[in-house]
Amino acid sequence: QVRVVESGGGLVQPGGSLRLSCAASGPISSLSPMAWYRQAPGKERELVARIISGGNTNYVDSVKGRFTISRDGTKNTVYLQMNNLKPEDTAVYYCKISTTLGGYWGQGTQVTVSS
Repeated sequence: QVRVVESGGGLVQPGGSLRLSCAASGPISSLSPMAWYRQAPGKERELVARIISGGNTNYVDSVKGRFTISRDGTKNTVYLQMNNLKPEDTAVYYCKISTTLGGYWGQGTQVTVSS
């Protein structure tokens, strides 16, 4: 059974930083793409950043230059370093791993950017 667990959310002031972690376990490959999504109140879930085999990454335009996704392949753990946070980054952040059996989501972690 695949299990995905996020951590690292919290309350931060505008301009601050947070680092999210996502640990995946179970019958998965270190080559399985992993991604961070977020969902703000009243909005649809959106892809924030993705990392695939070979270390290639993609970001939504609104976070480019501020967020960095990285992966520890030996632990099937993915990180999202978020710098210069803005109030509009407030959302529940979800981690997803894509496998040959389908996509698996974590429970989400709340990020609130407010003064």
